[in-house]
Amino acid sequence: MTNMNFFAVDLGATSGRTILGSIVDGKLEQRELTRFPNNIIEVGGHFFWDIYALYNEIIRGLKVVADEKVEIASIGIDTWGCDFVFVGKDGGVLRNPYCYRDPHTDGAMEEYFKLVSKEKVYEKTGIQFMQFNSLFQLSTLRRNHDSAMEGAEKILFIPDALMYMLTGEAVCEYTVLSTSQMLNPRTKRIDSDLIAPIGLEESQFGRYVNPSEQVGALTPEVQKMTGLGAVPVVAVAGHDTGAAVAAVPAMNERFAYLSCGTWSLLGIETKDAIINDKSFEYNFTNEGGIEGTTRFLKNICGMWLLERSRKEFKNAPANVNDLNKSAMEAPAFRSFIFPDASDFANPASMIDAIRTYCKTTGQPVPETHQEIARCIFESLAMRYRQVLGYLKELAPFPIERLHVIGGGTYNQYLMQFAANSIGLPVLTGPVEGTAIGNIMLQAKAAGVVKDMFEMRSIIAESIEMKTYEPADTEAWDAAYERYLAVTNTK
Repeated sequence: MTNMNFFAVDLGATSGRTILGSIVDGKLEQRELTRFPNNIIEVGGHFFWDIYALYNEIIRGLKVVADEKVEIASIGIDTWGCDFVFVGKDGGVLRNPYCYRDPHTDGAMEEYFKLVSKEKVYEKTGIQFMQFNSLFQLSTLRRNHDSAMEGAEKILFIPDALMYMLTGEAVCEYTVLSTSQMLNPRTKRIDSDLIAPIGLEESQFGRYVNPSEQVGALTPEVQKMTGLGAVPVVAVAGHDTGAAVAAVPAMNERFAYLSCGTWSLLGIETKDAIINDKSFEYNFTNEGGIEGTTRFLKNICGMWLLERSRKEFKNAPANVNDLNKSAMEAPAFRSFIFPDASDFANPASMIDAIRTYCKTTGQPVPETHQEIARCIFESLAMRYRQVLGYLKELAPFPIERLHVIGGGTYNQYLMQFAANSIGLPVLTGPVEGTAIGNIMLQAKAAGVVKDMFEMRSIIAESIEMKTYEPADTEAWDAAYERYLAVTNTK
């Protein structure tokens, strides 16, 4: 097996990294080169991403590679989904992109359903309804006569936009497109019936590319800035969850996965989209995976709850592991929240939002950081059980275990809570699943590995996994009934 180096850009909703990865003697090795914040810009009553800052951070990482005289075979970029950049006729970026947390899409779905029915949108896309899906963002901007949209020649999702800035090639990568609620999974193309009512055409989204397909090479401008040559840029799974699921070290299909970070994404991997009355009722999504697979999943609010709360805690441990441990000092099953309630989307104060929810639902109000953190962890574990129950109804195979990937695996208490709650073994790792999936898809493009089975075999040999077995299940079963009653869900 040839030793080759790959440069991965992994951008999340709060931070980003550049990573150098290689496969040596059948095992994956990786090294973080740079890490940086991904700040939301608040101006004029709106929230934006700084696409130029992200581009500059990619350039900075590439300069490190050049300074170290490391030869890289390719570059791959993964990011969050749904958001996009407008590019004008002269090829320039027209404005920093809106952040999906911007409130301008409040009520956007209902406005769009005046043009196309909710049932038709789901039948065509099989995508979970969330107000920040690209379709509803674009509909909102059109309704508001947004000047950048009106001047747009191309609309590029965030990973596509960054590849465009590096190569000059305008493409539309399959996995990130699949998050938009514009892709028809049967045709593998944008559905014109959905975008025509808001005045858009398929040609505005660039040529379609799939994971492990070369997009282009670094432009002469970027080569000069970085000191590198015409390095190929490869479309990986541009949506970070797609890259993360590609890194799940599963040996057969009988598993569910949980990508646990700012968001929790819980689902299964299937050959075909699952679009029926039950998936519509439960609001599940069918997103594109690697090698033609479908990621059938549901978005759940994740560690965003704790990330935001930590900023307000007083006298709490600064180290997140110590903070997680301190949560075990609080009484069990005292208060629950529904993690996906709109109350927690982007409140001015997360602590106040949690306390208000508990007070309104007649529960003890968590006061200390220990009580708030424990409330978050137990509520997430209960929500995992709830969504996994839906998956068991819909999956075409039995689910025997839960693979958890992402930074949330560092929280051993949440992982044990998850096992206790769902009553199945929880296997954790890799932690940096998104970056690993990014690297392995570049390796596939280079011919180093042939398919996802070989990718996953190498990953399994390269990481340490930990298994959490269910415990105290009777107490968790009883608490789950309370959770359902308090949250008024089923």
